[in-house]
Amino acid sequence: MKKSIYLSLVVVAVLHGAEELESIDVVETINTKIVENVSGEEVKSADLSEALAKKIPSISLIRRSGIANDIILRGQKRDNINVTIDGAKVCGACVNRMDPPLSHVVTHAIDEVEVREGPFDVEEFGTLSGSVKVRTKKPTKELSGEINVNAGSFGYKKLSGTLSGGSDKVRVLFSASTENGEQYEDGDGNDFAEQLENYTAGTAVAGFNYAPEHKGMDAFDKTMYMGKVFIDVADNQALKLSYTANRSTDVLYPSSKMDAVYDDSDIMNLEYSLTNLSKYSKKLDFQIYNSQVDHPMSTQYRALAKAEGKYMTHHLTTDMTGIKLKNSVDAFDRTVTYGVDTSKRNWDGEYTVTSTTNAFPVKIIGKSIADVDTENVGLFIKCERTLGKVDLEWGVRYDDTTVDTKSTTEKDNDYQAFSGNIFATYNADKNTKYFSGLGKSSRVPDARELYNVNYNTKTTPPTRVVNGNPNLNETDNYELDLGIEKYYGDGKVKVKTFYSKLKDYIYYNGSLTKNNFENIDATIYGAELSGSYMASDSITLDAGLAYKKGKKDTQTTGQTNTNLAEITPLKLNASVTYDYDSQGSVELSLQAADAWDDVDSDNGEQKLAGYGVMNLKTTREFDNGIKLTAGVDNMFDKTYAITNTYKDLILMTDGSDTMLINEPGRYMYLNASYAF
Repeated sequence: MKKSIYLSLVVVAVLHGAEELESIDVVETINTKIVENVSGEEVKSADLSEALAKKIPSISLIRRSGIANDIILRGQKRDNINVTIDGAKVCGACVNRMDPPLSHVVTHAIDEVEVREGPFDVEEFGTLSGSVKVRTKKPTKELSGEINVNAGSFGYKKLSGTLSGGSDKVRVLFSASTENGEQYEDGDGNDFAEQLENYTAGTAVAGFNYAPEHKGMDAFDKTMYMGKVFIDVADNQALKLSYTANRSTDVLYPSSKMDAVYDDSDIMNLEYSLTNLSKYSKKLDFQIYNSQVDHPMSTQYRALAKAEGKYMTHHLTTDMTGIKLKNSVDAFDRTVTYGVDTSKRNWDGEYTVTSTTNAFPVKIIGKSIADVDTENVGLFIKCERTLGKVDLEWGVRYDDTTVDTKSTTEKDNDYQAFSGNIFATYNADKNTKYFSGLGKSSRVPDARELYNVNYNTKTTPPTRVVNGNPNLNETDNYELDLGIEKYYGDGKVKVKTFYSKLKDYIYYNGSLTKNNFENIDATIYGAELSGSYMASDSITLDAGLAYKKGKKDTQTTGQTNTNLAEITPLKLNASVTYDYDSQGSVELSLQAADAWDDVDSDNGEQKLAGYGVMNLKTTREFDNGIKLTAGVDNMFDKTYAITNTYKDLILMTDGSDTMLINEPGRYMYLNASYAF
């Protein structure tokens, strides 16, 4: 394994970048990556997180299921990453991250995804390690549409379609999809139920195996509907309305103790733009949005539900409403953008017990999150200017946040914070750019970290255990980024480094019996090397390599391990694409990582072996609008795991090591699309 990593490093080192082709999927600017053609290329499933992990080396996947997985960006996850969908902030309801924000949009509906690493986005509340901005498809004036049919290994089936059209004044789009997948098998041929049985064999947690009647159930069902109306109210005024509904049912999470009965989300968005109002307003933007998520998870598919005659349900909801007003103006050879945004998130959750024999009605155990409101008001200003060979960007932001809980035993919290950054690019010549950024950003604790309650149901009545910590401070990230980008005749190479000091970093301490979240100081630093090379008119090589290290500067209570959790090892993404003619291509790609040796064993992480996986894909377009894509992932049917077992998630454990979930084995797929 290590030999393959080192050989891949040599490949990356000789890459000198390529002239950009229309077909490549990742377009880089100095401090952002824009992933294009997601809907056309990522036909394996609706899981955007998996697509991003394949395309961007600094992003790693947290595998929980066949769908709805989470990401790590620069060694951080959860609320440390700011995720928006068409400018609307979407939050998951599940305290165990079964429904991360990126799970509420499907790949076929996406136009592009912008990933910005570091604390360099003052327009958004709570951008710590970076931001992921998803932009969905826009309606067109001309009548157009696309139908996709996809099938793959492990019983995967998907049907999706988009129809758009209108006039000079009004444009409309409607998109929908439905997909279903069975439990995937790892390289050893074990599906979810079998992986779980292998782990629990001979242990006290065997009751969490899937019941015989549920062992063969599908891994997920998911449907999505999206509608948009764009109206040109006047020559300089535009109104955009959109609504997206996501419906997922029976999503299995084998390494957790519960599965999602359903996961429903609704996203409503209104945007109004006015351009060239006066010399004081080049563009004025107004946005109001609301996103709602409804997520019950339960033990009803597990063996203990039948054995005990009852099952537990943890039902959570979250509701997010936001308003933003911003104005841009050109003055004194610079562009200035300023504005105000405000948001309110409600998060509520409750545990209940239901009889499988109708012996008793539903019993309420108690609140997990007691109707918590997080309200924020932020003011921001940013400026762009060119001074000779230097492109300069800077921005500042002020946030005032209150967190109110209906719990009578926990306190409310208030937070205030200033954020700011400056980013400079020196254009030494037409082929060479040097860049540097210095920034500070903050994010407040969420309701789970402050107030979440678990219940020990083995006692009568159930014992209430608070694993949230209402005394948490907000986290501050102080970060320095440096890099160089160099273009050559047939390509380019880019090197980026970052050094991040985290003050009052919110960290989960699994050694404590209550109030598990703590503030510590920590450091994360790393580097990324990327490049592309056009070997000929038809052959292009692309590669990216990411490395990072994380350490605790102050120690968690009662622990001695200094490694930060979730600091994924050296990771390589590399591909070679052969365009055998103007309408057909073949791509061979490699995803590889070194052994995960630097782990936080005090908090449940385990050492993981390195891996290298080859994927093959071919695409053919026809003049009649038909496009065929066929591929095979994990060509050699490797058995491997990429997701560790940090205790901030409630995972299956027998008291020693926690259950690892393996990645899918060999996966073959075929997609047919028709566009008009």
